[in-house]
Amino acid sequence: MAVPPPACPRHLLPLSLGLFQGALLLFFTFFITYDEPSAQAEDGNLVANQLSGIFPLFQDIQVMLVVGLGLLLTFLPRYGLSVLTHNFLLLNFSTQWALVLQGSLRRFHHGRVRLDLRNLLTAEFAAVTVLISVGAILGRTSPCQLLVVATCEVPVYLASEWAIVTCLGVLDVGGTITIHVFSCYFGLGVSKALFGAARRPVHPKVTATPHSDLLSLVGTLILWVFWPSFVAVLCQPGDAQHRAILNTFLAMSASAVTTVVASSLLERDSKLSPGHLQNGSLAGGVAIGAVADMAVPPVAALALGSLSAVACVLGFKFLTPLLARKLALQDQCGIHNLHGLPGILGGAASAVAILVASEDTAGSRFSQVSPVGGDNDEGARRWWGDRGAGGRALCQAVGLAVAVGGSLLAGLLTGATLRLPCLARPPERLCFDDSLYFKIQDQAETPGPGGTAEEGALALKE
Repeated sequence: MAVPPPACPRHLLPLSLGLFQGALLLFFTFFITYDEPSAQAEDGNLVANQLSGIFPLFQDIQVMLVVGLGLLLTFLPRYGLSVLTHNFLLLNFSTQWALVLQGSLRRFHHGRVRLDLRNLLTAEFAAVTVLISVGAILGRTSPCQLLVVATCEVPVYLASEWAIVTCLGVLDVGGTITIHVFSCYFGLGVSKALFGAARRPVHPKVTATPHSDLLSLVGTLILWVFWPSFVAVLCQPGDAQHRAILNTFLAMSASAVTTVVASSLLERDSKLSPGHLQNGSLAGGVAIGAVADMAVPPVAALALGSLSAVACVLGFKFLTPLLARKLALQDQCGIHNLHGLPGILGGAASAVAILVASEDTAGSRFSQVSPVGGDNDEGARRWWGDRGAGGRALCQAVGLAVAVGGSLLAGLLTGATLRLPCLARPPERLCFDDSLYFKIQDQAETPGPGGTAEEGALALKE
């Protein structure tokens, strides 16, 4: 019997995190400071108003990422502790890493980096890409491998966002292209390079239970409620932010209803699939981000939400099995269906919206060109001012292509890195199991559902 490769040494994870946290403390000691307090009363009131406007939305996003997204991943019945903990760990690690990179590359002023709430938000957006991408390889990778993915993906995301938004002038206030499309194809690239061309049968521990599906659906509901805050948080206060909230709600409402209709039509006896509900209900929020603050008619938001839900459900039903069969592509959480297909649909919709929009409508959005700070707004105004609607729409399409191609290539390189011997995956029989990473008190007495027989069969295969 072949001996499975050794898993990552157990001391490697705490040692790596300890070294990173120590380096971060040194960086913050010498380079990070808060914004200087405003001397003028008018400036102080302006800062207070900005804080009161952005902090409630920031809290909503925290609930989305920590609670909503964590619970969404608990559809794996024996891996709930792991997905919640890894999601929480990756969020904090990636946010800190993004703060370091942003400060080092973009925000140095007189040898110091000024930290504010907006910087923290943009760092969390970088962390979101990691949380989405690892969904493709969830359960069959070690925590060390997930940290390597985060370490590689955050700088690539920052470079990709700079190229798409600052250089090409792509409008994407809700991150449809820069976050959802990028993270999806980065994750798929990692999965393809890591697992190769070998087809893998469905693991016996991934079959959802009513309890795990219920927890995952609760996560969907939390994400659904708070998603408008994620899209609108970096919009200009006023009409643009108001439109973003309204359009996002309409798109997500349409996607929720359409998911029920599409799932019942595709499943036998018109019964609903929990997996369709858990993902399709959120597809509208993914697709609307690129056009959320545009002056589009309400029917356009409803139509985009419905189309994205249909694409998501059809993807789960037909495309995912096809990709697994033809390309041996592993996508454990179906990120291609929730983030990739609706993201491409939203990117295409943004190009169409710019083509039919008036010059005044397009010109009023220059202040929202960059979802990570708008450092070059004046340059973007001049750049866009030289082009008509056709050129602007073309830039949206080019930005979408850059997001897909660049992220896929970077993901393939990252996945190849994960195949290093020191980053060996856990044995197949121990995948999707909390007992590999957590001390579970009753595991000796209660082996868990399908434990010994399933693990014995998998051990024989290995």
